[in-house]
Amino acid sequence: MTPDHRVAIVGAGPLGLSVAAYLRDLRIPAFICGDTMEFWRDQMPQGMFLRSPLRASSIASPRRELSLERWSQAHGRELPKAVPLEDFITYGEWFQQQAAPDLDRRKVSSLEGGSAGFRLLLDDGDELRATRVVVAAGIGLFGFVPREFRELPPELVSHASQHADLSRFADRRVAVLGSGQTALESAALLHEAGADVELIFRAARIVWLDSQPPWRLPQMQAPTGVGGPRTSWLAAAPDVFRRFPQSWQPWISYRCIRPAGSSGLRKRTAGVRVTPHQTVVAAEPHDGQLRLTLSNGVERHVDHLLLGTGYEIDVRRYPFLAPELTDRLEMADGYPLLGPGLESSIAGLHFIGAPAARSFGPVMRFVTGSWYSAPAVARRVAGRRQPPVTWSF
Repeated sequence: MTPDHRVAIVGAGPLGLSVAAYLRDLRIPAFICGDTMEFWRDQMPQGMFLRSPLRASSIASPRRELSLERWSQAHGRELPKAVPLEDFITYGEWFQQQAAPDLDRRKVSSLEGGSAGFRLLLDDGDELRATRVVVAAGIGLFGFVPREFRELPPELVSHASQHADLSRFADRRVAVLGSGQTALESAALLHEAGADVELIFRAARIVWLDSQPPWRLPQMQAPTGVGGPRTSWLAAAPDVFRRFPQSWQPWISYRCIRPAGSSGLRKRTAGVRVTPHQTVVAAEPHDGQLRLTLSNGVERHVDHLLLGTGYEIDVRRYPFLAPELTDRLEMADGYPLLGPGLESSIAGLHFIGAPAARSFGPVMRFVTGSWYSAPAVARRVAGRRQPPVTWSF
């Protein structure tokens, strides 16, 4: 059967839209479906700022014609160094109107693969076929909930990605678990909303991204904003990262994505109680609250525990991927193993974003990773030769 489309893109966040822009530039028609910027709009808290610096926050486009700077100029906006979430969402919607005006806002309920390509069933019952599929479905389903909290009621425990509006916790006592950007941003927003907040984390201290010795020049760090002077240039070249010995890759990745907070959060969290070097060893409902037992034996009674515990990638949790596809995928710890053009072991099936981080490095988790992944996918689709080394900026 003749496929309906040469390429189908599942997801309309920054990375899926970037792939659409590069395919359009090569005059390769693509079907793209999904809700524009859905994760950023529905699962990121209002009032937050992007961790990535301004220079690393533009969605990749050929010749940079759809950069944040171009958007701000077109709308008469002056962007600060830290991009507000609301501005980034508006920018993403503008990008979609330019790069994928024919976006289909339906969602894929099922994706199956066979010798004749892929079959996509949409949520209204329509189906279509494509020769290639690019999965750009984001991390919204991958919020990591430690085992000890999984059986507790959602009114007492939730992951930070489940809340777009933290003002609902005003005048309540909330413990935030973690010391990374998500935990720190959530603690700041809760404090600003009038909640009584305590930040609990296992590290000895909070790592701030601006805490660099004065002798380190800005030029020592790659423009991606991912990693420090020793690791950022390695991560900024995914072709280099994937050729490093596997024993080195976890070290590079950890140094790039270890829990840390952007400098703008220092003052905003100044009024938040901080309890370092502790873990929650027990949690149980008690008189309408949650009783937490810390590793030092001290108890806390809170109205809610908010988990800023990051994300655990496992593409088998994408509900639209048919078991016959995931059973055939070569994977490691939930990550698909990818080759040139971010193509999986199933010919014609590509994964971009955080699921590509195992193969191409930590920069894939960030918007700046689109500068590598989108042109790489487009070149693979077009049958063009991949350069030996390309960068993520």
